[in-house]
Amino acid sequence: MFDTPYSPATNALPNAFTAPAMSKLFDSSDLEETRAMVGRVMKPHRLGIAGRGQRLQSRMHHVALGEVSLSRLRYGADVDIEPGPLGDFFLVQMPLKGWAHVKCGDQAVESGPDVASVLNPSESTTMRWRADSDQIMVRVSRALVERTLAVQLGRPLHDCIRFRLGFRWRDCELWTQLITYILKCASQVQQLQRHQLVVTHIEQLVAATLLSVHAHNYEHAAPARSGAVLPRHVRKVQEYLNAHAHEPIRAEQLASMAGVSLRSLYAGFKEFCGVSPMQYLRDLRLERAHADLLSGSGSVGGVALRWGFGHLGRFSADYRKRFGESPSDSLRH
Repeated sequence: MFDTPYSPATNALPNAFTAPAMSKLFDSSDLEETRAMVGRVMKPHRLGIAGRGQRLQSRMHHVALGEVSLSRLRYGADVDIEPGPLGDFFLVQMPLKGWAHVKCGDQAVESGPDVASVLNPSESTTMRWRADSDQIMVRVSRALVERTLAVQLGRPLHDCIRFRLGFRWRDCELWTQLITYILKCASQVQQLQRHQLVVTHIEQLVAATLLSVHAHNYEHAAPARSGAVLPRHVRKVQEYLNAHAHEPIRAEQLASMAGVSLRSLYAGFKEFCGVSPMQYLRDLRLERAHADLLSGSGSVGGVALRWGFGHLGRFSADYRKRFGESPSDSLRH
């Protein structure tokens, strides 16, 4: 499928990296076609050839597994890539060979065969891939990662998740084993599409593994009640709220879904999360609105209404109290 990847004797990678696990998306020497095809999988972006006299020899393979997708991409020329903030996904870029200079927010890294880059969706990204760069990329839904971490902590997130940009992925056995596993799963994608529970397992495994093996701003955060196991009804409602925060929700509906009384539901949330279930939902919606504004996903009024805040003045006051700036300030970032 591709040239033989980097595999030093001291840290050889599994043969799965050369297996035909992903279908070919395109093979092109045309700049506009390359930009459009990569943009379909990732997001619209600027792409330009940086090296004089160079021509693209781009190729991309891709497979989607629910809220996770796997790609392999090379350009065959020095290129500048400007996607800006990714918005709704994290992207782990792992060079099998070659080099790339990657800047995301206030972090920068020289990414090569030993150092991957983990791009944060809320921060603007610019990159230069060298002509020899050949990368495996794992795209993970932002919502999936946020849901996973919120459930782990037992409370809504009060800030965007930000991973350290540089990731020595080959030194992390859990991560390399995970990549091998999802590559093998990708080779059976047609069968997997008939088994949604397996796809859901893969999604959760990728998000949980990334959060556990790579540094981020929540890695030392304590759960809502350290050392305590959340009652089943509290955990069930948390998971539901994280998945359905964009929908109309009533407290009575949550109690019925969890199979407990409204009083028990409120008592459980107060004890284990420190807030009522509806305040938990409001905090969660504020976080989603914050993320949308940072990524430029609409006007202040449009974002407020999207997340159920009908009173713009109250929304702005709550937003400033939580994030230390106005919604319009976030939008301008």
